[in-house]
Amino acid sequence: MKKPWSISTTVRNPERIRDFLRILSLMDGEVWSRPNQKKFQVLLIQHKVYGYGELQFLNNLSPTHLVLMKDSELITYEQAEAILDAKKYVGGGDMRGRQSFNPIEKMGLAVIDDNNRIQISSFGREFLREDYDLGNVFFRSYIKWQLPNPDSRDFRAADGFAVKPFIATLHLIREVNRLTEASGKKPVGINKQEFTIFVPTLINFQSIQEVAQKIIEFRVAKDEAVDQIAFTNSYHKDYVAAFLGTHDASLIESTLNNTIEYADNIIRYFRLTRYIHIRGNGFYIDLEPRRKIEIESLLSSDNASPKSFATRAEYSAYLADVAQPILPWETDIELRSIVEVLTNDVKNFVNDLHSKSVVAPTFVFKNVSSLNRAGLKSHAEELRSYRRTLQELEIHFESQDVNKIREYIEALQNIHNSINKKSIELERLTTLAINALNDAIQIKPNYPVGDDNEPTFTAPGNKPDIECFYQNFNSVCEVTMLTDRSQWYNEGQPVMRHVRDFEDNNPNKKTYGIFVAPRLHQDTVETFWVAVKHGYRGESQKIVPLSITQLIKLLEILVEIKESGKRLGHTDLAQLYEEIIAITNRVSDSAEWVEQIPSVIDSWRQSVIAR
Repeated sequence: MKKPWSISTTVRNPERIRDFLRILSLMDGEVWSRPNQKKFQVLLIQHKVYGYGELQFLNNLSPTHLVLMKDSELITYEQAEAILDAKKYVGGGDMRGRQSFNPIEKMGLAVIDDNNRIQISSFGREFLREDYDLGNVFFRSYIKWQLPNPDSRDFRAADGFAVKPFIATLHLIREVNRLTEASGKKPVGINKQEFTIFVPTLINFQSIQEVAQKIIEFRVAKDEAVDQIAFTNSYHKDYVAAFLGTHDASLIESTLNNTIEYADNIIRYFRLTRYIHIRGNGFYIDLEPRRKIEIESLLSSDNASPKSFATRAEYSAYLADVAQPILPWETDIELRSIVEVLTNDVKNFVNDLHSKSVVAPTFVFKNVSSLNRAGLKSHAEELRSYRRTLQELEIHFESQDVNKIREYIEALQNIHNSINKKSIELERLTTLAINALNDAIQIKPNYPVGDDNEPTFTAPGNKPDIECFYQNFNSVCEVTMLTDRSQWYNEGQPVMRHVRDFEDNNPNKKTYGIFVAPRLHQDTVETFWVAVKHGYRGESQKIVPLSITQLIKLLEILVEIKESGKRLGHTDLAQLYEEIIAITNRVSDSAEWVEQIPSVIDSWRQSVIAR
């Protein structure tokens, strides 16, 4: 049956997939038998990659098993197997192992070879590298992903499917921009409403121009409508009905709702490639202007039509080969053009920063004519990395402006109404707030970013969300939008572990751990209380739990200080951290600790204002 395409069944959390692949690599070369399929699932549980921090998984476990799964440390294989058996999954543990393997196989990260053995692919090994490029991994996957394919029964040629969804989306945006420009208007991509209606239902590459024209016609009709919201809702329902070829109200309604959910996922994951650019406060989805040469070259060589594969194995081998396809711009001529454009862009950026009295770190611009193909590719990445450094300098410079700080305050106050994914938005806003607060040497968020330096996903689970470096101390900052008991499961021990790992890697300065959430769950606070009072892995830690409201309060105090002609330094912030930690010496439990933080912040405010 015809239905909109979705990305959710192909890819889930990118870091989760990498963790699954890392565990699967322990079985590289083993036979993919039913016992080994169960073994894979047991290993995932043993290494706390599956089940840990998931409230649903913990349901119905015995007290003994709960204790094992609430701790982040590894457990024995036998303990993990007993936990899997206790779950009594329909189909057994081997079925769960096959399900956990599916997203890895669908991305081509691993295959089952002709001898029924697990084989981590060249593409998978690229993902397992310590210096892996998340954007490149997903780009390489999406340019191959097609419907139909021998690996899926859900999207059949008989239902009209003949498309590479990612490539077709790029084509559609480019064609809409071309038609918009031809009409004398400024092209801005397609907005989120248009994306929701037209992208998940674009199932055939031959329909791209037709759908682009429909988007233009939709815009005209919407502009003429008296009630634009009612018009859009009615149009969306009629469009879905025509797509399905049915009058079944229930099916139309469920499919309409699915397209809304699918669109959010599609945008989120396509952004990981760094070929999609979000503009207009997250409302417009456009082509990344900094990758214009690559996009034009790609679309000129690929019309989004699916390739033909005789067998499922042939398709899997194609997905798994990191060398395929050869990217059309990886020629000497095209690469030189890319490097030249990047060089000019970066030099202009440096000049702009200098005009604002911001000193950029030195960078060696190489002679393009002297570089071979590998050198050109390498220098292009060096230029992009340097541009991100410049973007972070610009953020720090802009964050010192009082009006910018007020923008951060307003955005944090309204975070629950943000159209962006809330967890990503909190990491972004907290990064901006920390930049604004003081004179850091470097504020380093660990979330992946697009070429516009906007986050495309949350920071990976094996790193702190934000690393902060100061002259007299360092800190790591962890944020979450979780407020129920899952906050403790997901953040309690990981925060302490990240703080300790950071301390071990940066032993010359003391380290504070800052935790920010909309609301602090008592179990989370109790865990931090133990780390402060009694220690974690043999030594006490300096952890400061803050609500978003309290972070906002710090920014409001900063505005007050700046408007009085004074400044707030990192040592002032350290004083606040120490005073919050010192509460634990005066009170008897973690609940009292949290209750007294607001009054400590107020007292600290009075002291820094009175200087």
